Amino acid sequence: MAQKSPPERNRYVDFLRALSILAVVVGHWLVASPYMKDGAVEGGHLLGILPWTQWLTWGFQVMPLFFLVGGFSNGMSWAATRRKGGSYASWYSGRLQRLINPVLPLFLIWTLVAMFGTLLGIERSVVAMAAQLALIPVWFLAVYLMVAAVVPLTWMAWRRFGFASFWMLVAGAVLIDVAVLRFDVPYVNFLNFAFVWLAIHQLGFAWSEGRLAPNNALWWGVGGLAALGLLVGLGPYPVAMIGVPGEGLSNSMPPTLALLALGIAQSGFALALQPAGRRMLDGIRIWTSVVFVNGMIMTIYLWHLTAFVLVMIAAWLLGGIGLDVPPGSAAWWLARPIWFALYIAALFPLIMAFARYERASGSDKAVAHWRLIVGLLLICAGLGATAAISIASPEGVTGVRLWLVALPFVGAAVAQFGPVHRLARSG
Repeated sequence: MAQKSPPERNRYVDFLRALSILAVVVGHWLVASPYMKDGAVEGGHLLGILPWTQWLTWGFQVMPLFFLVGGFSNGMSWAATRRKGGSYASWYSGRLQRLINPVLPLFLIWTLVAMFGTLLGIERSVVAMAAQLALIPVWFLAVYLMVAAVVPLTWMAWRRFGFASFWMLVAGAVLIDVAVLRFDVPYVNFLNFAFVWLAIHQLGFAWSEGRLAPNNALWWGVGGLAALGLLVGLGPYPVAMIGVPGEGLSNSMPPTLALLALGIAQSGFALALQPAGRRMLDGIRIWTSVVFVNGMIMTIYLWHLTAFVLVMIAAWLLGGIGLDVPPGSAAWWLARPIWFALYIAALFPLIMAFARYERASGSDKAVAHWRLIVGLLLICAGLGATAAISIASPEGVTGVRLWLVALPFVGAAVAQFGPVHRLARSG
């Protein structure tokens, strides 16, 4: 596959996609720091235990890069669809199907784990904690699917207004943060899921049209970093770019102006390094590695915390081996390579089992618009609620919120995705 890549392909896009997802995986494996206390496992959080590590999130919180890459890819793809006379329904249904297919097996497996764990008498709080931790990654898909759904509108805004379409979204994020932090307006901060991520997505459009040359991009990076420093140093925003237990304000859930500034900085510096990156990727070995990772990238992202949970369960069953080391201590840091090797070993068979759902091609058939919209809303409602409250239920016989589990499956069925029916039959 690497050798057959067309010469006009921008390999740096694939490199940034792989880099951003792998950085998220490493960050999650590092931040989660469970330990044994009085014979029970406590869920430690490295950023709360060692406050200085919160600065590391400026490098490991790289979801902005994924939205930048998404803007580049979606812009190129939608423009090509328009040139060929294709329809929005066929374009988006294919994208939606390719992204939701790998999620459904994850939901199915964890539903069974939560159900049988409860029936076997495992504490519901333990089941709920494991299920919620393993399924946290699905929040990102809900947001990304919504961002991709409005590409025709955001692309039209970009073609008509250029960078002004980006600055209008930045202004929206500013107004939301002022309303929340200055006037305590409730709930409106969730609108920043749109303003912040759509703004970074617009920069991806600019990249796809050559409007962010490396020299100009460097100044975007410097400006974004300076703005971030001012917002954190003089403003009310915390250093950490992800949520920290005990902190009153999270920069990521929902996103804030500080996270937008980080996204601008990361986008600028990443695009400034593009010439060097593309020269590096001319080598077949490095490019082959990028192609290899991209071929299973969603599987890695969706299942990496399941691998983490499996290793923790194994350690607990073995009497808490390795969990008696205080998180953040010298011994804890020295043991990280061993734990990472175990996480990778646990993740490998999951990739072998479930990567095939990622390789299933999306259908290009046109789906009725009402089906597409209703299916999208049901899928995103299910993914968002799963990340927020867990599929495990504190009540009921099964110990599972079956209505929540059903939402993505029903949404996919409404959107008429063939692989959903095949998965249901095989399951």
